[in-house]
Amino acid sequence: MSPESEADLAGEAVLPGVLPEALRAELVAFRRDLHMHPELGNQEFRTTAAIKERLERAGLKPRVLAVGTGLVCDIGDWDGGRPMLALRADIDGLPIPDTKTDCPYRSTVPDRAHACGHDVHTTVVLGAGLVLADLHRRGLLPRPVRLVFQPAEEVLPGGAADAIDCGVLEGVGKMIAVHCDPRVDAGRIGLREGAITSACDRLEIALDGPGGHTARPHLTTDLVTAAARVVTDVPALVARRVDTRAGLAVTWGRIESGHAPNVIPQHAELSGTVRCLDIDAWKQAPDIVVAAIDEVANLHRAKSEINYVRGVPPVVNDPAVTDLLRDAMTVRRGSDAVEGTEQSLGGEDFSWYLQHVPGAMARLGVRTPGERTVRDLHQGDFDADESAITVGVELFTAAAMLDADRL
Repeated sequence: MSPESEADLAGEAVLPGVLPEALRAELVAFRRDLHMHPELGNQEFRTTAAIKERLERAGLKPRVLAVGTGLVCDIGDWDGGRPMLALRADIDGLPIPDTKTDCPYRSTVPDRAHACGHDVHTTVVLGAGLVLADLHRRGLLPRPVRLVFQPAEEVLPGGAADAIDCGVLEGVGKMIAVHCDPRVDAGRIGLREGAITSACDRLEIALDGPGGHTARPHLTTDLVTAAARVVTDVPALVARRVDTRAGLAVTWGRIESGHAPNVIPQHAELSGTVRCLDIDAWKQAPDIVVAAIDEVANLHRAKSEINYVRGVPPVVNDPAVTDLLRDAMTVRRGSDAVEGTEQSLGGEDFSWYLQHVPGAMARLGVRTPGERTVRDLHQGDFDADESAITVGVELFTAAAMLDADRL
């Protein structure tokens, strides 16, 4: 973008939708309430009720999804003409304990935490909806916008598929989202055209054999050794059966077998994830991974039972929608507030929406500038710099306003 174009975009006089101070404080309080009461996927009843109540108080008409949690809410009436822009948030928490010790809004629910920032995502879309609703009442919103509050992002294959089945994409032409990034300073976003996340599947394996005494492993199936070889050999085999640039990787999270040091067990269990950078390789992954497991298990005379759980494809950012987010951030913070970002090996079910409509996800900076410690996602001590809420709201409102002028 040229300096002249950037100057044309920048400024509240050109583009309304800056977050009012009173609403800013309310949204921080709303986010803290969600943080204190995390709910797992498809169980987000309190969260859904809180979002619904606040939207209704603003004069909007949110609709709870048919699955029982999550909502969809339109700002303005779609007349069947040009498709709407949709803003998406995920609302579920994680089944891990909140380990923050000096945080007044730490989780009050044992072994539950908003450790992935979904409380921030939810608050950002809620705040954007409230600002856009005010613009609509004032006659300043050029065309309708849809809010999607999706349940169960953390539950493979993701609640996005259920939300799509509930009709959230009807009348939608493009969709945008943010995801908290603790490696990016608050006040900034990270953008990337093309794949920004990776495919992610789940793998569960049971190995069985007759068992026996550790003094006579040659007379039975040495199941612990078989499990160990699956752990070490399968990732290596898989990595050599696709183009290495596809980044197909098997990583284990659990292995369990045996009860005594001198007894070869009859059963072993392993579970892990399969991640992939490339969508074409992801389509081949089940056959490749299952064949590798069977080969290693058979070599050690172990019977294998494999449950390959299909997860999500990569999130592939559409170039035009990525440009929309870049321009929207430039309006609010200037072009220096946008940085490039790499493709992550994390999975995100936002990808299912992008199988139907073009869209893009931005990485929302949540690290306090100058802070050296990175509180990573999916860790019990994760927290976010709450100034990121304002950034996300104003990013989305600017995107909605700019999108109205684009074909």
